[in-house]
Amino acid sequence: MRRGVIFPVVLAFVFSGCATMGPKEQAGTVIGGAGGALIGSQVGGGSGRLVGVAIGTLAGALIGQEIGKSLDRADRQAMESSAQRALEYNKTNEPSTWHNPDSGHRGSTTPRRTYRTAEGRYCREYQQTVIIGGEEHQAYGTACRQPDGSWKIVK
Repeated sequence: MRRGVIFPVVLAFVFSGCATMGPKEQAGTVIGGAGGALIGSQVGGGSGRLVGVAIGTLAGALIGQEIGKSLDRADRQAMESSAQRALEYNKTNEPSTWHNPDSGHRGSTTPRRTYRTAEGRYCREYQQTVIIGGEEHQAYGTACRQPDGSWKIVK
């Protein structure tokens, strides 16, 4: 299989099951896949890096799907609000936390690095932690500020 085809094929495989998933699983799958891809991109070089991204995407999506099953709407809203707050206002390495007293789930978003793209957009790398049933799950990603002021995950 050609190198440029591996990543899209893995993504198609991972996300082909999204139609039968609930919204929690879909969100978890997407977030996990993005985090896994980022981690996988740090492995190897050349075609080895591409394989790392593919494996990381698949593993992250599967783990994220399981986490997504456990987060309800209130959890996701609290997590999203906390992430937007952290990305907009927090200094590097300063976490923004959330907690849902009804489910007991909690987590944080911590900006790790801020930079400007060649197009002039502000972006931030971040770490997201979610604690479900006492078990900690982490993901890493990058979000960029949109024209409307919100932050959107780009990887």
